[in-house]
Amino acid sequence: MTHAHFLARRKRLLNVIGGGIAIVPTAPEVIRNRDAHHLYRFDSYFWYLTGFPEPEAVAVLIGGKKPKSILFCREKHEEREIWDGYRYGPKAAKAAFGFDAAYPIEQLDKKLAEFLVDRDTLWHAIGHDAVWDARIAKALNEVRAQTRAGKRAPRAIHDLRAELDAMRLVKDAAEANIQQRSADIASAGHARAMRACRPGVAEYELEAELSYEFRKRGADAHAYTPIVAGGANACVLHYVSNDKVLNDNTLVLVDAGCEVEGYAADITRTFPVNGRFNAAQKDVYEIVLAAQAAAITAVAPGRHFMEGHDAAVRVLTQGLVDLKLLHGDVDNLIEKGDFRRFYMHRTGHWLGLDVHDAGEYKVGAEWTRLEPGMTLTVEPGLYIRPADDIPPALAGIGIRIEDDVRVTTDGCDVYTTAPKTVAEIEEVMRHD
Repeated sequence: MTHAHFLARRKRLLNVIGGGIAIVPTAPEVIRNRDAHHLYRFDSYFWYLTGFPEPEAVAVLIGGKKPKSILFCREKHEEREIWDGYRYGPKAAKAAFGFDAAYPIEQLDKKLAEFLVDRDTLWHAIGHDAVWDARIAKALNEVRAQTRAGKRAPRAIHDLRAELDAMRLVKDAAEANIQQRSADIASAGHARAMRACRPGVAEYELEAELSYEFRKRGADAHAYTPIVAGGANACVLHYVSNDKVLNDNTLVLVDAGCEVEGYAADITRTFPVNGRFNAAQKDVYEIVLAAQAAAITAVAPGRHFMEGHDAAVRVLTQGLVDLKLLHGDVDNLIEKGDFRRFYMHRTGHWLGLDVHDAGEYKVGAEWTRLEPGMTLTVEPGLYIRPADDIPPALAGIGIRIEDDVRVTTDGCDVYTTAPKTVAEIEEVMRHD
Protein backbone atom coordinates (compact mmCIF):
# COMPACT_ATOMS: atom_id res chain seq x y z
CA MET A 1 0.00 0.00 0.00
CA THR A 2 1.44 3.38 -0.97
CA HIS A 3 1.62 6.43 1.26
CA ALA A 4 -0.88 8.09 -1.07
CA HIS A 5 -3.51 5.77 0.40
CA PHE A 6 -2.75 6.96 3.92
CA LEU A 7 -2.73 10.59 2.82
CA ALA A 8 -6.16 10.15 1.20
CA ARG A 9 -7.51 8.72 4.46
CA ARG A 10 -6.21 11.69 6.44
CA LYS A 11 -7.84 14.08 3.98
CA ARG A 12 -11.10 12.20 4.29
CA LEU A 13 -10.97 12.44 8.08
CA LEU A 14 -10.10 16.15 7.91
CA ASN A 15 -13.30 16.70 5.95
CA VAL A 16 -15.23 14.97 8.73
CA ILE A 17 -13.78 16.92 11.66
CA GLY A 18 -14.48 20.34 10.10
CA GLY A 19 -12.85 23.01 12.24
CA GLY A 20 -11.85 20.53 14.91
CA ILE A 21 -8.64 18.75 15.85
CA ALA A 22 -7.99 14.99 15.98
CA ILE A 23 -5.27 13.36 18.06
CA VAL A 24 -4.21 9.81 17.18
CA PRO A 25 -1.32 8.20 19.10
CA THR A 26 0.27 4.91 18.18
CA ALA A 27 0.66 2.04 20.63
CA PRO A 28 3.42 2.12 23.26
CA GLU A 29 6.19 -0.42 23.41
CA VAL A 30 5.46 -3.13 25.99
CA ILE A 31 8.02 -4.70 28.30
CA ARG A 32 7.95 -8.50 28.25
CA ASN A 33 10.32 -9.01 31.16
CA ARG A 34 12.96 -6.75 32.66
CA ASP A 35 14.41 -4.85 29.66
CA ALA A 36 13.18 -7.19 26.90
CA HIS A 37 10.24 -5.96 24.84
CA HIS A 38 7.39 -7.77 23.15
CA LEU A 39 7.54 -7.59 19.37
CA TYR A 40 6.29 -4.09 18.59
CA ARG A 41 2.90 -3.71 16.95
CA PHE A 42 1.53 -0.26 16.05
CA ASP A 43 -1.96 0.94 16.97
CA SER A 44 -4.42 0.03 14.20
CA TYR A 45 -6.11 3.46 14.05
CA PHE A 46 -2.76 5.24 13.87
CA TRP A 47 -1.50 2.87 11.17
CA TYR A 48 -4.69 3.27 9.16
CA LEU A 49 -4.08 7.01 8.92
CA THR A 50 -0.29 7.13 8.63
CA GLY A 51 1.46 3.87 7.66
CA PHE A 52 4.20 5.01 10.05
CA PRO A 53 5.79 1.96 11.73
CA GLU A 54 7.72 3.42 14.67
CA PRO A 55 6.69 3.64 18.33
CA GLU A 56 6.54 6.95 20.22
CA ALA A 57 4.58 8.67 17.49
CA VAL A 58 1.39 10.76 17.35
CA ALA A 59 -0.61 12.12 14.42
CA VAL A 60 -2.43 15.43 14.88
CA LEU A 61 -4.97 16.46 12.26
CA ILE A 62 -6.09 20.09 12.30
CA GLY A 63 -9.18 20.98 10.29
CA GLY A 64 -10.47 24.27 9.02
CA LYS A 65 -9.88 26.44 5.96
CA LYS A 66 -6.23 25.35 5.80
CA PRO A 67 -6.30 21.74 7.04
CA LYS A 68 -3.05 20.03 7.83
CA SER A 69 -1.72 16.80 9.25
CA ILE A 70 1.22 16.79 11.62
CA LEU A 71 3.43 13.96 12.84
CA PHE A 72 5.32 13.79 16.10
CA CYS A 73 8.02 11.10 16.19
CA ARG A 74 11.42 10.21 17.61
CA GLU A 75 14.42 12.27 16.55
CA LYS A 76 17.39 10.75 14.78
CA HIS A 77 19.73 9.24 17.36
CA GLU A 78 22.97 7.63 16.19
CA GLU A 79 23.63 5.63 19.35
CA ARG A 80 20.06 4.30 19.66
CA GLU A 81 20.06 3.40 15.97
CA ILE A 82 23.18 1.28 16.55
CA TRP A 83 21.23 -0.67 19.19
CA ASP A 84 17.66 -0.64 17.87
CA GLY A 85 17.79 0.14 14.15
CA TYR A 86 16.89 2.94 11.77
CA ARG A 87 14.74 5.89 12.79
CA TYR A 88 13.20 8.24 10.27
CA GLY A 89 13.37 11.37 12.38
CA PRO A 90 10.90 14.24 11.82
CA LYS A 91 12.48 15.63 8.63
CA ALA A 92 12.61 12.33 6.73
CA ALA A 93 9.25 11.17 8.09
CA LYS A 94 7.54 14.37 6.90
CA ALA A 95 8.75 13.81 3.36
CA ALA A 96 8.33 10.04 3.24
CA PHE A 97 4.83 9.87 4.71
CA GLY A 98 3.32 13.03 3.25
CA PHE A 99 2.78 15.13 6.37
CA ASP A 100 2.50 18.91 6.31
CA ALA A 101 4.79 19.20 9.32
CA ALA A 102 6.70 16.96 11.71
CA TYR A 103 8.20 17.59 15.14
CA PRO A 104 10.19 15.67 17.74
CA ILE A 105 7.92 13.74 20.09
CA GLU A 106 9.39 15.65 23.03
CA GLN A 107 7.61 18.80 21.79
CA LEU A 108 4.17 17.21 21.77
CA ASP A 109 2.79 18.46 25.08
CA LYS A 110 3.81 22.05 24.41
CA LYS A 111 2.51 22.03 20.85
CA LEU A 112 -0.68 20.21 21.79
CA ALA A 113 -1.91 23.06 23.97
CA GLU A 114 -1.12 25.50 21.17
CA PHE A 115 -3.03 23.45 18.61
CA LEU A 116 -6.12 23.21 20.83
CA VAL A 117 -6.62 26.98 21.03
CA ASP A 118 -9.86 28.14 19.35
CA ARG A 119 -10.68 24.71 17.96
CA ASP A 120 -14.39 23.91 17.98
CA THR A 121 -14.15 20.20 18.66
CA LEU A 122 -11.58 17.74 19.93
CA TRP A 123 -11.63 14.25 18.39
CA HIS A 124 -9.98 11.60 20.52
CA ALA A 125 -10.43 7.91 21.40
CA ILE A 126 -12.06 8.68 24.74
CA GLY A 127 -11.55 6.02 27.40
CA HIS A 128 -9.20 3.90 25.30
CA ASP A 129 -6.09 4.82 27.30
CA ALA A 130 -6.22 6.45 30.72
CA VAL A 131 -2.73 7.91 30.31
CA TRP A 132 -3.75 9.65 27.09
CA ASP A 133 -7.04 10.82 28.59
CA ALA A 134 -5.04 12.48 31.36
CA ARG A 135 -2.52 13.95 28.94
CA ILE A 136 -5.22 15.54 26.82
CA ALA A 137 -7.09 16.78 29.88
CA LYS A 138 -3.89 18.51 30.99
CA ALA A 139 -3.53 20.24 27.61
CA LEU A 140 -7.18 21.31 27.68
CA ASN A 141 -6.78 22.77 31.15
CA GLU A 142 -3.71 24.71 30.03
CA VAL A 143 -5.84 26.37 27.35
CA ARG A 144 -8.76 26.96 29.73
CA ALA A 145 -6.39 28.72 32.12
CA GLN A 146 -5.80 31.34 29.40
CA THR A 147 -9.45 32.33 28.99
CA ARG A 148 -8.76 35.88 30.19
CA ALA A 149 -6.20 36.19 27.41
CA GLY A 150 -8.94 35.43 24.90
CA LYS A 151 -7.98 31.82 24.25
CA ARG A 152 -10.75 29.23 24.02
CA ALA A 153 -10.50 25.46 24.43
CA PRO A 154 -12.66 23.02 22.44
CA ARG A 155 -16.13 22.85 23.97
CA ALA A 156 -17.03 19.47 22.54
CA ILE A 157 -15.14 16.19 22.63
CA HIS A 158 -16.12 13.45 20.18
CA ASP A 159 -15.04 9.82 20.13
CA LEU A 160 -12.78 9.57 17.08
CA ARG A 161 -13.25 5.82 16.86
CA ALA A 162 -16.84 6.14 15.67
CA GLU A 163 -15.71 7.90 12.47
CA LEU A 164 -12.65 5.74 11.91
CA ASP A 165 -14.61 2.55 12.53
CA ALA A 166 -17.02 3.47 9.73
CA MET A 167 -14.09 4.21 7.41
CA ARG A 168 -12.29 0.99 8.27
CA LEU A 169 -15.36 -1.21 7.86
CA VAL A 170 -15.37 -0.94 4.05
CA LYS A 171 -12.05 -1.99 2.51
CA ASP A 172 -10.75 -0.62 -0.79
CA ALA A 173 -8.97 -2.54 -3.56
CA ALA A 174 -5.51 -2.00 -2.04
CA GLU A 175 -6.67 -3.42 1.29
CA ALA A 176 -8.32 -6.34 -0.51
CA ASN A 177 -5.03 -7.22 -2.18
CA ILE A 178 -3.21 -7.27 1.15
CA GLN A 179 -5.96 -9.34 2.73
CA GLN A 180 -5.73 -11.83 -0.12
CA ARG A 181 -1.98 -12.16 0.41
CA SER A 182 -2.49 -12.69 4.13
CA ALA A 183 -5.17 -15.30 3.43
CA ASP A 184 -2.95 -17.10 0.92
CA ILE A 185 -0.11 -17.37 3.41
CA ALA A 186 -2.40 -18.51 6.22
CA SER A 187 -4.01 -21.10 3.94
CA ALA A 188 -0.59 -22.51 3.09
CA GLY A 189 0.23 -22.71 6.79
CA HIS A 190 -2.87 -24.77 7.51
CA ALA A 191 -2.12 -27.13 4.64
CA ARG A 192 1.39 -27.58 6.02
CA ALA A 193 0.02 -28.39 9.48
CA MET A 194 -2.23 -31.04 7.96
CA ARG A 195 0.68 -32.65 6.13
CA ALA A 196 2.76 -32.72 9.32
CA CYS A 197 0.03 -34.19 11.51
CA ARG A 198 0.01 -37.80 12.72
CA PRO A 199 -0.55 -39.60 16.04
CA GLY A 200 2.15 -38.85 18.62
CA VAL A 201 2.87 -35.35 17.33
CA ALA A 202 2.41 -32.62 19.94
CA GLU A 203 0.05 -29.69 19.49
CA TYR A 204 2.98 -27.30 19.70
CA GLU A 205 4.69 -29.08 16.80
CA LEU A 206 1.78 -28.14 14.53
CA GLU A 207 1.99 -24.60 15.89
CA ALA A 208 5.65 -24.58 14.89
CA GLU A 209 4.75 -25.72 11.36
CA LEU A 210 2.32 -22.81 11.08
CA SER A 211 4.89 -20.32 12.34
CA TYR A 212 7.49 -21.60 9.90
CA GLU A 213 5.20 -21.35 6.88
CA PHE A 214 3.90 -17.91 7.86
CA ARG A 215 7.36 -16.39 8.22
CA LYS A 216 8.82 -18.28 5.27
CA ARG A 217 6.20 -16.72 3.01
CA GLY A 218 6.70 -13.21 4.37
CA ALA A 219 4.00 -12.71 6.98
CA ASP A 220 4.93 -10.23 9.70
CA ALA A 221 3.64 -12.34 12.59
CA HIS A 222 0.76 -14.42 13.85
CA ALA A 223 -2.39 -12.29 13.87
CA TYR A 224 -3.34 -13.77 17.25
CA THR A 225 -2.25 -16.56 19.58
CA PRO A 226 -2.86 -19.79 17.64
CA ILE A 227 -5.19 -22.50 18.89
CA VAL A 228 -4.04 -26.08 18.29
CA ALA A 229 -6.55 -28.20 20.17
CA GLY A 230 -6.50 -31.98 19.98
CA GLY A 231 -9.41 -34.20 21.02
CA ALA A 232 -11.66 -32.74 23.71
CA ASN A 233 -9.41 -29.65 23.94
CA ALA A 234 -11.28 -28.47 20.83
CA CYS A 235 -14.37 -28.02 23.02
CA VAL A 236 -12.54 -25.19 24.82
CA LEU A 237 -13.12 -22.25 22.50
CA HIS A 238 -10.00 -20.27 23.39
CA TYR A 239 -7.64 -23.13 24.19
CA VAL A 240 -4.08 -21.87 23.71
CA SER A 241 -1.93 -24.18 25.87
CA ASN A 242 -0.99 -26.22 22.78
CA ASP A 243 1.05 -28.62 24.92
CA LYS A 244 -0.68 -32.01 24.61
CA VAL A 245 0.19 -34.99 22.42
CA LEU A 246 -2.24 -35.74 19.59
CA ASN A 247 -3.87 -39.15 19.86
CA ASP A 248 -4.98 -41.60 17.19
CA ASN A 249 -8.71 -41.64 16.28
CA THR A 250 -9.21 -38.04 17.42
CA LEU A 251 -9.57 -34.69 15.67
CA VAL A 252 -7.42 -31.59 16.00
CA LEU A 253 -8.84 -28.08 15.64
CA VAL A 254 -6.39 -25.44 14.41
CA ASP A 255 -7.42 -21.78 14.58
CA ALA A 256 -4.53 -19.64 13.31
CA GLY A 257 -3.91 -16.69 11.05
CA CYS A 258 -1.08 -14.41 10.03
CA GLU A 259 -0.71 -10.67 9.61
CA VAL A 260 0.60 -8.87 6.52
CA GLU A 261 1.07 -5.06 6.59
CA GLY A 262 -1.22 -5.03 9.60
CA TYR A 263 -4.07 -6.98 7.98
CA ALA A 264 -5.11 -10.25 9.56
CA ALA A 265 -6.19 -13.58 8.16
CA ASP A 266 -8.27 -15.81 10.43
CA ILE A 267 -8.72 -19.48 9.51
CA THR A 268 -9.92 -22.54 11.39
CA ARG A 269 -9.65 -26.08 10.12
CA THR A 270 -10.47 -29.32 11.92
CA PHE A 271 -9.00 -32.59 10.70
CA PRO A 272 -8.34 -36.17 11.85
CA VAL A 273 -5.00 -36.71 13.56
CA ASN A 274 -4.43 -39.96 11.61
CA GLY A 275 -5.58 -38.48 8.29
CA ARG A 276 -8.91 -40.32 8.03
CA PHE A 277 -12.28 -39.29 9.48
CA ASN A 278 -14.17 -42.06 11.24
CA ALA A 279 -17.93 -42.31 10.72
CA ALA A 280 -18.97 -40.23 13.74
CA GLN A 281 -16.38 -37.54 13.05
CA LYS A 282 -17.44 -37.33 9.43
CA ASP A 283 -21.13 -37.03 10.36
CA VAL A 284 -20.46 -34.05 12.61
CA TYR A 285 -17.98 -32.50 10.19
CA GLU A 286 -20.41 -32.59 7.27
CA ILE A 287 -23.05 -30.84 9.38
CA VAL A 288 -20.66 -27.98 10.22
CA LEU A 289 -19.48 -27.76 6.62
CA ALA A 290 -23.08 -27.53 5.38
CA ALA A 291 -23.79 -24.85 7.99
CA GLN A 292 -20.85 -22.83 6.75
CA ALA A 293 -22.01 -23.14 3.14
CA ALA A 294 -25.46 -21.89 4.13
CA ALA A 295 -23.93 -18.95 5.99
CA ILE A 296 -21.64 -17.99 3.10
CA THR A 297 -24.64 -18.00 0.75
CA ALA A 298 -26.23 -15.38 3.01
CA VAL A 299 -23.27 -12.99 2.63
CA ALA A 300 -24.31 -10.50 -0.03
CA PRO A 301 -25.03 -6.76 -0.39
CA GLY A 302 -28.21 -5.73 1.38
CA ARG A 303 -28.34 -8.81 3.60
CA HIS A 304 -27.93 -8.04 7.28
CA PHE A 305 -24.97 -9.24 9.30
CA MET A 306 -26.88 -11.89 11.28
CA GLU A 307 -28.48 -13.65 8.32
CA GLY A 308 -25.44 -15.88 7.94
CA HIS A 309 -25.58 -16.80 11.62
CA ASP A 310 -29.30 -17.58 11.42
CA ALA A 311 -28.74 -19.79 8.37
CA ALA A 312 -25.92 -21.66 10.11
CA VAL A 313 -27.94 -22.17 13.28
CA ARG A 314 -30.80 -23.75 11.34
CA VAL A 315 -28.47 -26.28 9.65
CA LEU A 316 -26.63 -27.01 12.89
CA THR A 317 -29.84 -27.51 14.86
CA GLN A 318 -31.24 -29.89 12.25
CA GLY A 319 -27.92 -31.74 12.37
CA LEU A 320 -28.09 -32.04 16.16
CA VAL A 321 -31.56 -33.55 15.80
CA ASP A 322 -30.22 -35.99 13.19
CA LEU A 323 -27.43 -36.96 15.59
CA LYS A 324 -30.07 -37.45 18.32
CA LEU A 325 -28.34 -34.90 20.54
CA LEU A 326 -31.47 -32.72 20.44
CA HIS A 327 -35.07 -33.82 20.20
CA GLY A 328 -38.06 -31.93 18.90
CA ASP A 329 -39.09 -29.40 16.29
CA VAL A 330 -36.20 -27.41 14.81
CA ASP A 331 -38.01 -24.04 14.98
CA ASN A 332 -38.91 -24.63 18.60
CA LEU A 333 -35.37 -25.73 19.49
CA ILE A 334 -33.96 -22.59 17.87
CA GLU A 335 -36.47 -20.37 19.66
CA LYS A 336 -35.59 -21.92 23.02
CA GLY A 337 -31.86 -21.74 22.24
CA ASP A 338 -31.26 -25.42 23.00
CA PHE A 339 -28.57 -25.54 20.30
CA ARG A 340 -26.37 -23.29 22.44
CA ARG A 341 -25.21 -26.25 24.49
CA PHE A 342 -23.26 -27.33 21.40
CA TYR A 343 -22.86 -24.02 19.54
CA MET A 344 -22.39 -21.01 21.77
CA HIS A 345 -20.74 -18.32 19.64
CA ARG A 346 -21.70 -16.15 16.70
CA THR A 347 -20.93 -17.27 13.16
CA GLY A 348 -18.54 -14.45 12.30
CA HIS A 349 -16.99 -11.06 12.96
CA TRP A 350 -15.50 -8.18 10.99
CA LEU A 351 -11.92 -8.73 9.82
CA GLY A 352 -9.21 -6.25 8.91
CA LEU A 353 -6.41 -4.48 10.77
CA ASP A 354 -7.72 -6.16 13.89
CA VAL A 355 -8.75 -9.81 13.93
CA HIS A 356 -12.02 -8.73 15.51
CA ASP A 357 -12.06 -5.60 13.42
CA ALA A 358 -13.59 -2.17 13.86
CA GLY A 359 -17.17 -1.52 12.82
CA GLU A 360 -20.67 -1.53 14.23
CA TYR A 361 -22.70 -4.74 14.16
CA LYS A 362 -25.94 -2.89 14.78
CA VAL A 363 -27.24 0.51 13.73
CA GLY A 364 -29.91 1.38 16.26
CA ALA A 365 -32.09 -1.70 16.60
CA GLU A 366 -31.17 -3.06 13.16
CA TRP A 367 -28.28 -5.32 12.27
CA THR A 368 -25.76 -3.71 9.93
CA ARG A 369 -26.51 -4.28 6.25
CA LEU A 370 -23.63 -5.71 4.25
CA GLU A 371 -21.96 -3.56 1.58
CA PRO A 372 -19.31 -4.37 -1.05
CA GLY A 373 -15.86 -4.14 0.52
CA MET A 374 -16.85 -5.35 3.98
CA THR A 375 -14.79 -8.33 5.14
CA LEU A 376 -15.91 -10.86 7.72
CA THR A 377 -15.27 -14.38 8.92
CA VAL A 378 -17.76 -17.24 8.59
CA GLU A 379 -17.06 -19.80 11.32
CA PRO A 380 -19.80 -22.17 12.53
CA GLY A 381 -18.91 -25.03 14.82
CA LEU A 382 -20.16 -27.83 17.05
CA TYR A 383 -18.59 -28.65 20.42
CA ILE A 384 -19.78 -31.91 21.98
CA ARG A 385 -18.34 -31.99 25.47
CA PRO A 386 -18.28 -35.38 27.18
CA ALA A 387 -21.28 -35.95 29.45
CA ASP A 388 -23.44 -38.83 30.69
CA ASP A 389 -26.05 -38.21 27.98
CA ILE A 390 -23.56 -38.02 25.10
CA PRO A 391 -22.86 -41.19 23.04
CA PRO A 392 -19.21 -42.25 23.43
CA ALA A 393 -18.57 -42.02 19.67
CA LEU A 394 -19.47 -38.29 19.75
CA ALA A 395 -18.00 -37.33 23.12
CA GLY A 396 -15.14 -34.86 22.87
CA ILE A 397 -15.65 -33.96 19.21
CA GLY A 398 -15.09 -30.25 18.61
CA ILE A 399 -15.27 -28.90 15.07
CA ARG A 400 -15.03 -25.38 13.70
CA ILE A 401 -14.57 -24.36 10.06
CA GLU A 402 -13.66 -20.72 9.44
CA ASP A 403 -12.98 -18.75 6.29
CA ASP A 404 -12.48 -15.08 5.42
CA VAL A 405 -15.08 -13.56 3.11
CA ARG A 406 -15.29 -10.25 1.23
CA VAL A 407 -18.65 -8.84 0.21
CA THR A 408 -18.78 -8.07 -3.53
CA THR A 409 -21.31 -6.27 -5.71
CA ASP A 410 -23.24 -9.47 -6.40
CA GLY A 411 -22.40 -11.77 -3.50
CA CYS A 412 -19.09 -12.59 -1.88
CA ASP A 413 -15.60 -13.96 -2.48
CA VAL A 414 -13.93 -16.41 -0.10
CA TYR A 415 -10.31 -15.37 0.40
CA THR A 416 -9.10 -18.46 2.19
CA THR A 417 -8.29 -21.70 0.37
CA ALA A 418 -6.97 -24.20 2.93
CA PRO A 419 -8.27 -27.75 2.29
CA LYS A 420 -11.81 -27.98 3.66
CA THR A 421 -13.89 -30.87 2.33
CA VAL A 422 -13.43 -34.35 3.74
CA ALA A 423 -11.93 -35.51 0.45
CA GLU A 424 -9.52 -32.55 0.22
CA ILE A 425 -8.32 -32.96 3.79
CA GLU A 426 -7.81 -36.72 3.52
CA GLU A 427 -5.93 -36.28 0.24
CA VAL A 428 -3.50 -33.67 1.59
CA MET A 429 -2.94 -35.79 4.73
CA ARG A 430 -2.07 -38.98 2.86
CA HIS A 431 1.17 -40.34 4.31
CA ASP A 432 1.85 -43.09 1.78
